[in-house]
Parts: sequence; C-alpha cells; structure tokens
Amino acid sequence: MRRFRLDIAYDGTNFEGWQTQQHLNRSGRTVQTVLESALQTLVGHEVILTGAGRTDSGVHARGQTAHFDAETRMDGPQFLRGLNSCLSADVRVTRCREVDPSFHARFSALARVYHYHIICSPSLMPWEAPYCHRVTHLPALVRLNALASVLHGEQDFTSFSQAKDPHRSRERYIYHSVFYPQGDKVVYKIAGNAFLWRMVRSLVGTILDFAARDLGENEFREVLESRDRRRAGPTAPPHGLFLHKVIYDEHEFSF
Repeated sequence: MRRFRLDIAYDGTNFEGWQTQQHLNRSGRTVQTVLESALQTLVGHEVILTGAGRTDSGVHARGQTAHFDAETRMDGPQFLRGLNSCLSADVRVTRCREVDPSFHARFSALARVYHYHIICSPSLMPWEAPYCHRVTHLPALVRLNALASVLHGEQDFTSFSQAKDPHRSRERYIYHSVFYPQGDKVVYKIAGNAFLWRMVRSLVGTILDFAARDLGENEFREVLESRDRRRAGPTAPPHGLFLHKVIYDEHEFSF
C-alpha cells in the first residue's frame, strides 16, 4: 500500500461541491466522487480520497490537494496521465506524486489560501459570469481593506459561520486578508490555518455590505466579537470563490 498526493484544479459550476454526500443522504456529482471513480478504474479496488478542504457547490479550485492509498505499481506520472484521460474537462489533476505515509492532505496543511473575484460592471461577459461576483457599486479599496484588516490573528469566527457547521471550535488563525485590483476586477485574498463552512463567503458579503453602508472597523469588530451570525451581513455567492492553494511548508508562506 502506497500513498499518493494529488494537486487538483476544477470548475465547480456543475459540481455539488467537493465532498461525497452519501452520508448526507443526498445524491449529486461531487469532485471527490468523480476522482474516486477514476482512481478505482485505474487500480482495480476501492479508493478513498481525502481532500485538504471541502469546497461548496459552485466553488472552484486552482490548488486543491488530496491524498489516497493504493496497492499499485503505477507511479505519479502514470496516475497523472491515466486520471486526466478518464476525467471530464471540468476537473484536472495538475500533479501526482508518491509521498510519505505520514502525509495527510487535511491535517498536514499549515494554511489554505482563497481568492474571491469581484467585478463592478452593469453586465458581465458570458464567460465571466460563472467565475466572478458582479456588483453595481464597489466601495473604495481603502475602506474594504480597513475592514479586512480586523480579521488578522486568532479569533472566534462564529459570527461568520453557519448553524450546521460541524466544527466544535470556531477559532481560526488568519494570516492574510486583503483586497487588491487585478485588471478590471478586485480580488479578495485570505489565508488562514483553516476555515469554517461558508466562512469566506460570509466575510466577503459582510465586508461589502458594511463598506457600502459606511460602517467602520469598530462596528465590524463588534460583530466579530458578538459571535452572533444574525449581526453579520449576507453570504456572497459561491461562483466568485476559488481555493487558490494549500500550504504544507513554512517556506511557502508568501501570500
């Protein structure tokens, strides 16, 4: 039995998220299910794939990471070619390599980096609509970043979690939180040790809402410290969100 690491990119538009949903008594096309089916075809036995994070329905990934164990003589490049020949065009394995059995895609991760794409425009080009959140008014970057800066450090993010979030602890450490221009878009980049269910989208929706209503850092901090989701703003839609990368080495801490 050998352990392999996969680096994965996918367009989440036609997926019901990352995670297999059998335990939720729901059926739907998920990234995990599609990849596990392809792996089983290659190795001839059931394979369980463990991901670094569980992206929601409609959320995309440039740098998802997962691992699996298999009894096989295949090597990483053979898996890479074989998997991509079996997979549909909206999911791709970008790298596959054998790793030490101690590696765990979820628990070995030091940080996850997400990007959220926003565009201020009266309309979107057809090819942009699935990948950015369109707004008709965008507050100044200085105002957005004043709010985003409140998130740095270790804090309780209950105010930006969902009632059904399964995590016992709502404390997370945020290393980086900033809005910046990228062409005709604005990107929100956030890096943390881990994230709660829909936490990034709740943060984006609340920051946009507070900035539009001219509310400042003190009001935003009060909401954060209240641990009350009802005081936060709306949840931004999923299609602007990308899991950009997962960090496993301290030398990769450059955001």
